[in-house]
Amino acid sequence: MNPQPQPRLTPQDYLAWERRQETRHEFFDGEIFAMTGASREHNLVCLNIAASLHTQLRGKPCEVYNNDMRVKVSETGMYTYPDIVAACAEPRFEDAEVDTLLNPVVIIEVLSDSTEQYDRGAKFRHYRTVASLQDYLLVAQTECRVEHYAREAAGRWLLTEYRGRDDTIDLPAAGCRLFLREMYERVPL
Repeated sequence: MNPQPQPRLTPQDYLAWERRQETRHEFFDGEIFAMTGASREHNLVCLNIAASLHTQLRGKPCEVYNNDMRVKVSETGMYTYPDIVAACAEPRFEDAEVDTLLNPVVIIEVLSDSTEQYDRGAKFRHYRTVASLQDYLLVAQTECRVEHYAREAAGRWLLTEYRGRDDTIDLPAAGCRLFLREMYERVPL
């Protein structure tokens, strides 16, 4: 006997359900995917980056959010929770709940063994369809290494890799920069 196929959720059903949950879930193509917890190193790197961006963006027309701001990739219908996301000018949201960002300019993912392949593959393919996105950073948590994808003309993405603790990453769309020394402060490498 074949089990009954599970009905696919609509985005509206997902949002209504997700807003009642205590844990976070991504959504794509009618399916829900639970988000896992994070290591100490992951948390330290995320907090260091978010704190730096928050300080630099004070008084500027940009906002930075940590891992609880949901992002909708409108072109593909994916809902996801980046580790860190920044929006500039006028942030746009999906609805009056103001919990689903539509126009990020910077997205940062801190890599873990369980998410690295997804973050650099399928997830980045979704993110590349977001017209407002200018910078995508993949940050290692166990070594000093950041991959910075910057959108260029004609939809091309330029990869620059940073490995030195004295390296600096410019994020011109948000009007700020990140210092690897600060990103990895107190992180045992």
